[in-house]
Amino acid sequence: MKPMRIDGTRAIVIGGGGEGIGRGITRAYAAAGASVAVTDLDPERANVAAAEVTAAGGTACAIGGDVRSSDDVDAMFARAVRELGGLDVLVTVVGGQVAFVPAVRLHEMLDEDWDLVYELNLRYVARAARAAIRTFLDQGNGGSIVSVGSVTGFMAAPRQAAYGAAKAGLLSLAKTVSTEYASEGIRMNVIAAGAVATAVAASAQDPDAVDQIPVGRYGTVADVAAAALFLASPASSYMIGQRLVIDGGISVRGPFS
Repeated sequence: MKPMRIDGTRAIVIGGGGEGIGRGITRAYAAAGASVAVTDLDPERANVAAAEVTAAGGTACAIGGDVRSSDDVDAMFARAVRELGGLDVLVTVVGGQVAFVPAVRLHEMLDEDWDLVYELNLRYVARAARAAIRTFLDQGNGGSIVSVGSVTGFMAAPRQAAYGAAKAGLLSLAKTVSTEYASEGIRMNVIAAGAVATAVAASAQDPDAVDQIPVGRYGTVADVAAAALFLASPASSYMIGQRLVIDGGISVRGPFS
């Protein structure tokens, strides 16, 4: 089977500088022929990721910025459009709970921790989607928004209530965006990822929990990157407002199986 190509696509990956899923998607897009704007809170991480792409013969630029700032997000998009000559795809990757606040039961969670998790999993996505949609509308050629979500958006999230609630909101946001803008060629879909083996997630993953995954292993960055590549490509052009579940069967396993 030939690898999927998205030659000529111009993409911005929010959170593509650090190691993990964002970096994997950046690599996959570049290898498939896209030019990529790599963003990260740490400009140096973005620079390293972009340099990695260019060293391999691809096209990338690095952009630093804080997704919690509307001004920063707008500046990211303005620069991405300037550097790439336009924009076709937005990918949002930043997210999580255990990397930012303690994993605790709801009665123990502080308001400020809830707000931070909400900000870094849902609110910034709406902020970035707004900037992308404005760009897509100005260009008049439509566009695709791909958001990395989680199966906790439609399953229970013990000790991660804020994270699960935010990821549920992400699924709703994708449906609304797609319904509002489908006639203008703009769509949004969510990757509902299960347990993925990344450096950040490793600290919270129970080694014995892999026995609960029907396929018998944790997901990989490559698994998620392949889904993100599909959702950026014309092959998924008839998908709008959907969740693409990449979880090794966690969400379909029955309680007695």
